[in-house]
Amino acid sequence: MATKPMHLAWFMNFTPDEWREPFGQGGSPWDGRFYIEMAQTLERACFDYIMIEDKLMVPQTYGGSRDIALKNAMMVPKHDPAPLATAMGMATSRLGVVATMSTMAYPPFLLARLCSTIDSLTRGRFGWNIVTSAEDLAAKNFNMDKLPLRETRYEMADEYLEVVNKLFASWDTDAVVLDRENGIYVDPSKVRTIDHSGKHYQVRGPLNTVPSPQQKPLYVQAGASPRGRDFAARHADSIISVASGVKEMKAFRDDIRLRAEKIGRDPDEIKVLFCITPTLGETEFEAREKYKRQLSSEHFIIDTLSSLSAITEIDFAQFELDQPLPEKLVTNGESGTLDKFQQWGSGKTLRELVVDGGGGLVSSVELIGTPDQVAERMGEVMAEVGGDGFLITTPVLRVSRRYLAEVADGLVPALQKRGLARTSYKHELLRDTLREF
Repeated sequence: MATKPMHLAWFMNFTPDEWREPFGQGGSPWDGRFYIEMAQTLERACFDYIMIEDKLMVPQTYGGSRDIALKNAMMVPKHDPAPLATAMGMATSRLGVVATMSTMAYPPFLLARLCSTIDSLTRGRFGWNIVTSAEDLAAKNFNMDKLPLRETRYEMADEYLEVVNKLFASWDTDAVVLDRENGIYVDPSKVRTIDHSGKHYQVRGPLNTVPSPQQKPLYVQAGASPRGRDFAARHADSIISVASGVKEMKAFRDDIRLRAEKIGRDPDEIKVLFCITPTLGETEFEAREKYKRQLSSEHFIIDTLSSLSAITEIDFAQFELDQPLPEKLVTNGESGTLDKFQQWGSGKTLRELVVDGGGGLVSSVELIGTPDQVAERMGEVMAEVGGDGFLITTPVLRVSRRYLAEVADGLVPALQKRGLARTSYKHELLRDTLREF
C-alpha cells in the first residue's frame, strides 16, 4: 500500500447546498459564509485546494426548457466563483483556492489582471481552472451564435495561455523597488510591453498589476480527449480526471506523464487528482444503505440527467429511463464526459447508466464504508496508480455540513493515521504545497 501522503482537494459549485435534505442549510449560501466556513474546515483537514466549478448560462437542454433546472436548482442559480475564491482565501492562511474561468468569456488581459489581483489578496494561494466552455447557450451570452469546434477552441486556448504567460512575465519579480529616498516606486526598466499579435488575440501589455506572490496562478485543467490531454500536459500544474476504475486511472496518469516528458516538462511537476465521491457510515452496512437510498431517488436521477444534458448539450429527457440509449451519441460539448457516461455497447438502461456512474459522473473508483475502510482502499488505489491524489466531491456537486464533517473529521484522520494525508502545511504558496510530495 502507498506510504507517502496523497494530495487532497475538493470540487464544488457556488450553488445551493443539499437544500432538500434534513441536514442542508436551506439553500441560502449567497453571502458566502457557508462556503467560507467550508474552506476553513478543509484547511483544518490540510487539503491542498478547493476548486469552484462554473458555467455561464441557465441550462435549458433537458426537456427543451429551463423549468427543470430552475425548479430543482440544478446548475442554476450559480454565482461567480472569483469573488468567493477571494473571500475564502482571505479567511484562510494555507488552503489553496481555485476558480473556474473560461477563455471564451474573459479577454486575456482582464483574466491575467484578475488572477494577479486575487493571488495577491490570497497571499499566493490562487489557482485558475482553465476551461474553454462547451455550451452553445453560454456562447450566446458572449456575442456568438455558437461555440467554435473543439479543435479550434483548444487552438485558441493555447494562444490564450501564451498571451497570459507573457502578461504575467511583463513585470520582473523585483520591479517594485519602493525607493523612498529617490522617489521611485517601480523601476521602469523592469516592466515591458508584450506586443502580442497572433491569429486570435492582439494584446499590447504590460499588465498593470504588480507581480503577485506566485507571479502566475496555479493552473488546473481537466482535459480528457487526446487534444485535451496535450493541452493539460503542456500547461497544467494539476489535472483533474474522472476515470473508470484503477486500471484506467493508472493509464491516464501514465499517459499524461509521457506527454509531459515528450515536450520537455518534468512530469513530477504535474499532480493528477482523480474525482471520487466517498459514501461514509459508522458501519459498512450503514454506508451501503445510504448509497442505495441516494441512487434510488428520482430527484437524484433527474438532477444527474439534467446536469449531463447541460454540459453535453444532449437532451436526455427524450430517452426512456428503463431502455438502453438507441444510438451512440456525439457532441461538440463535453465529449469526454459523454463517452464515459454512455458506455456504448454495454446494453445498460439509461437509469442503470446514472446509477453505474455513481451519480454526477464524479467517482473514479467505488468508495463505500467506514472511514477506516475507505482510507485503506484509497491507499491501495494510489499505490497501484502511482499517485498523486484525489479530488473529493459530492453527487451533482451539492454539499451539506454533515458530509463535510464526515470527510474532514472522519475520513481525513483515518488517512492521516496511515501516513496517507498531511497533518500540517509546510509552505505558504499553493504551487509549493502541491509540489511538496
